[in-house]
Amino acid sequence: MAGWLEPSGAVAGDTFDYSFDRSRLHVSLTDAMGHGLTAALLATLLVSSLRNVRRGGGDLARQVTRANTMMATQIGSDEFVTGLLLQIDLPTGAVSVVNAGHVPFYRLRDGQVQTMSFPSDPPFGMFERTLYGIHSLRLHPGDRLLLVTDGMTERNAAQVDLSAALAETRDLHPRELVQDLTGRVLQVAGNKLSDDATVFCLDWYGNHQPMRRVASGADPSLASPAL
Repeated sequence: MAGWLEPSGAVAGDTFDYSFDRSRLHVSLTDAMGHGLTAALLATLLVSSLRNVRRGGGDLARQVTRANTMMATQIGSDEFVTGLLLQIDLPTGAVSVVNAGHVPFYRLRDGQVQTMSFPSDPPFGMFERTLYGIHSLRLHPGDRLLLVTDGMTERNAAQVDLSAALAETRDLHPRELVQDLTGRVLQVAGNKLSDDATVFCLDWYGNHQPMRRVASGADPSLASPAL
């Protein structure tokens, strides 16, 4: 897996965050409204809240409920943060998804790209008593997931066909892919982004793969061929 945040010219509010426990991967991609110090504070407040509940043993439902309640009681009525949260059971590939007003994500399977559009609940901080739906999907060995913020899909970035680019770059390692995609957005924007552009890529190989063949760091056998 790999993530990349390409910052805009002004302070914005994108974040990506992840953590592992023994058998699960937790991923969040969030986008705070607006720009400047307020957006940065909103983003930090949400990520910190999600981490605190997760470290206390809270499952995905408890994480989003507690974080939203805390946000709604602490911030203004016109402030909010969109978010996409995934909890992945690594042995089985079972994925739980919460979409809090965020843009869809993408799945690449057998060379075909599908937009994963689950029903969207209100962003974090808008309504204190929001009940967030938890949606499910199952990964197949070889699947690739791509999460993005709207800085990758709106304004000039809309000129980049993410689905086509994801299919074209299927042989790239996630570290290379996230830089390639944000580079395409930078190019069409003339290297002047009006909003943060953030991507997070995950490849799942199933539970029958050999162990990594390195003492530390990335596995060289999974790297892309030299250019």
